[in-house]
Amino acid sequence: MARYPQVSILLPVWNAAATLPACLSSITRQTLTSWECVIVDDGSTDGSAAIAAETLRRDGRFRLRSIPHAGLIAALNEGLRHCRAPLVARMDADDLMHRDRLAAQAEALEADEGLSAVGSHVRLFPRRDLSPRRREYETWLNGLAAERDVVRDAFVECPVAHPSLMMRRDMVGLGYDEHGWPEDYDLVLRAIGRGMRIGMVPRRLLAWRDLPGRQSRTAPRYEMARFTACKAHYLARGFLSAQATYVLWGYGGTGRALCRALDAHGKRPSHIIDVKPTRIGQHIRGAPVIVPEALPPLRGLPLVVSVAREGPRAEIRAALTAMGFVDGQDYVCAA
Repeated sequence: MARYPQVSILLPVWNAAATLPACLSSITRQTLTSWECVIVDDGSTDGSAAIAAETLRRDGRFRLRSIPHAGLIAALNEGLRHCRAPLVARMDADDLMHRDRLAAQAEALEADEGLSAVGSHVRLFPRRDLSPRRREYETWLNGLAAERDVVRDAFVECPVAHPSLMMRRDMVGLGYDEHGWPEDYDLVLRAIGRGMRIGMVPRRLLAWRDLPGRQSRTAPRYEMARFTACKAHYLARGFLSAQATYVLWGYGGTGRALCRALDAHGKRPSHIIDVKPTRIGQHIRGAPVIVPEALPPLRGLPLVVSVAREGPRAEIRAALTAMGFVDGQDYVCAA
C-alpha cells in the first residue's frame, strides 16, 4: 500500500455544478496532503463532469469516473471499487471540508486501531433558513462525543452525518445496499450490528449544506417512515432477535410508528408503558398499558424506549438507571 495515498475521498456527483467548485477547493486545502479524490459523475447534464475534469487537469490527486445516471447507491459502490487507500472518507458535492478534517480523522483512527470508522461534528448552513427541527438535529448530533454515544443513540437517529464519515477497509467492504431506505443509516446500523466500532471526532469538520432541493430532503428513501423501517429491520435482527415480544415505553406518534414497523418482523409488545392516567389499565394492540413503576418484574424482556424528544429520553434513562437497567443491554432508545 506504500504507493497509495493515505486517504481516498469518495465523492459522488450528480448535477452539482453550482456547488462542486467550492467543495473541490475545500479538498485541495486539506492539511493532510496524501489523498486521492475519486469523483464519480453519475450522468450529470449540467457541466459537473467538465468541472471535475478541469480540476483533475490541475491536480493529479483527483480521479474521475463517469457512469450513466444510475442513482446514488450505484455511484457510491462504483466509487468504492476505485478507492485505493486504507482509509475512505465520504464527501458530498454540495458540502465543504474543514482544512483539518482528513488529518484529524486519520489521527483518531491511528490512535485506536479497533475503530472501524469515525464521524465528526457538523455545522449546517446556510443558517438563515434552518428550521427549528434541523437546528435541533444539529445540536443532538454535535452532542455525540465518543463511540459510546454513537452506539447508545444509534436507533434514535443516524448518529453520523454521512459526508463526515471516514472508514477503514473492513467497513468499506460492507458496501452500500438498496433497501428503499437511507443508505447511510443502513451502512451504520449494519456495521454496528456486526460489532464494528464507530467513533466520533468532536470537532465541526464538515460544513453541511441544507437546501430544500437536497436529496435527503426530497427523495422518498429519506422520508420518516423509511427511517423507521430501517430501525425496525435492524432492531428485529439484533436487539430483539431472541424473542418475539418486547416491552414498549411510549405510544405517541413515534412509538406507534415503530410498533407498526416491528409488527412486520413478527415483533409485538407484551406491555406498553405510559404515564397518561387515561391509558393506564387499558389495552393497546392487545398489550396492557402499565405505569413505569410496574416495569421491574418484567426485567428479562427486551425494552424499547420510543419517545421523540431528548428531554423525556434523558428522564427515562435516569429512571431506568435507578431501577438497575443497563442501556444497550436491557433496553435501547429508538425515536
